[in-house]
Amino acid sequence: MLKVRDLMTSDVVTVRPTTPIKDVAKLLVEHRISGMPVVDPGGRLIGVVSEGDLLFKEHEPDSIERRPLARIFGDSAETRSELNKVLALTAGDAMTTPAITISAEAPIAEAAGTMTRSRVNRLPVVEGETLVGVISRADVVRAIVQTDEALAKAIREDVLYRTLWLDPDRFNVVVTNGEARISGEAERRSEADMIERVTAMVPGVISVSTQLTWKLDDRGLEAPERDLVSSYKP
Repeated sequence: MLKVRDLMTSDVVTVRPTTPIKDVAKLLVEHRISGMPVVDPGGRLIGVVSEGDLLFKEHEPDSIERRPLARIFGDSAETRSELNKVLALTAGDAMTTPAITISAEAPIAEAAGTMTRSRVNRLPVVEGETLVGVISRADVVRAIVQTDEALAKAIREDVLYRTLWLDPDRFNVVVTNGEARISGEAERRSEADMIERVTAMVPGVISVSTQLTWKLDDRGLEAPERDLVSSYKP
């Protein structure tokens, strides 16, 4: 089961809140990255500064759109943030906070979902509040593009053995171009259903087809199935 820790980059380029904007821009160019974490002296993550944040430096304060009656009721939080970025002199002024993060122990699928929903290309990886790495979309793609042999091994070891507590030798697992085919005999129909459902959660598996038989039809026992399916972390 691949976790964020398995694919993240541990040697991360970071800046302090007091790092001047020009130095931030220089680091982004030198390392060919689009953003970097902002950390305090103890390594605690306090924000992220990106190319997008620095682009605000090209704006004039008057170009920032303000809501009606702002002079009476004040600017919105979004407007205040944009104005701070326009006037920023340091990484701390320009950074986006709080940062969208992920745990080092999270499954790769969770990282992919977070990046998609948040529309970001990389996530700081944390343990508590401490930065321990960064994972990017490219890292996630590497997890998806696994060999058929690696996928078959994951199905046998992670799905059948570790998650469903089944003997992998009772089943024939074949993966071709990401398409998994599983045959064999399960003790119960619920086991057969779970094999198909949990296998579909393995990163890199495109489709699942099964030719499974069972000794007992236990379709009425659904609670154990829900518990086991939720226990698998791809």
